Amino acid sequence: MKHLGLLLCAISLAACKSNNQAAPEQVATTTEENKSDFILTFGSCNKPSKTNVLWDDVLDLNPDIWIWAGDNIYGDSQDMSKIKADYELQHQQNGYEAVVKNTKVIGTWDDHDFGKNDAGVEYPKKKESQQLMLDFFDVPQDSPRRTREGVYSSELFSTDKGSIKVILLDTRYFRTGITKADINGPQEGRTILGAAQWQWLTDELHNSTADFNVIVSSIQTLPKEHPYEKWANFPNERKKLFNLIAASKANNVILLSGDRHISEFSKLEQEGIDYPLIDFTSSGLTHASFNFKGEQNSLRQGEVVHTLSFGILAFDFDAQKVTMQMRGDNDTVQQELVQVY
Repeated sequence: MKHLGLLLCAISLAACKSNNQAAPEQVATTTEENKSDFILTFGSCNKPSKTNVLWDDVLDLNPDIWIWAGDNIYGDSQDMSKIKADYELQHQQNGYEAVVKNTKVIGTWDDHDFGKNDAGVEYPKKKESQQLMLDFFDVPQDSPRRTREGVYSSELFSTDKGSIKVILLDTRYFRTGITKADINGPQEGRTILGAAQWQWLTDELHNSTADFNVIVSSIQTLPKEHPYEKWANFPNERKKLFNLIAASKANNVILLSGDRHISEFSKLEQEGIDYPLIDFTSSGLTHASFNFKGEQNSLRQGEVVHTLSFGILAFDFDAQKVTMQMRGDNDTVQQELVQVY
């Protein structure tokens, strides 16, 4: 791996256990003492028809990986030629070609690239849409992912100092369809992941020997109060996820999410897990909730960023430390949280 110097804020918070204060937006500076062993970047909510001003900022970090966290295009159709065209347009988007050329790119989907807003198991073109998404990520035609239902997958990234397992969930293909009216109704039989994916995730966590395990869920896992899509709309599934993380004893699980057109850090001290669970939401890449008026999130750390943004996680294996940043245009650091595990 590249063992690259991370571009961080001029003010170092490395000595802290965690930084929960929102820092003023500022241009990052290079400091020799701030080293990272692996740089992960990610983002969501990207319209290929819009100019993405952040790809050069992603490339400036020379990351080891870029992860699409969902809504990678806005296909929103049962016409597969329309979704295919949107993926092709994304490949042509100014700056993205250079990201693909220089960086490992993986990802999952959310509703708008799945095919319909807020859709789940009921979407009739999910099998066809899956193949187009796998085409976008250049998954070989003979890969088992081509014949398995759902786009979930995992990949292990190893460095000389440690390893990171990235687990990409599919929160669409199997998700029980619900309306806003019945969110608080009977929970029996409702699922986000479906039986096969739950068993797969159980195996992935129980068998993981990675130093860090990054779980990418297109929708938020920790926040509970807002009225939009989230794991908390399926409380039994949310509890099952936390119980699985605890029972697996997997090292240092970090949760990433998108979807919301805002970026925020959420943090939960969960019984049975000897480190805090952090849900780092990064959204969006080409459009954001610029007129955001606020919403309750009792687990939020710092402030909400509601301008164009992508996320970065810089791993330091010696210190067992992860520096998480929301990044904007012109190499600005919008907010930072540092967690030592």
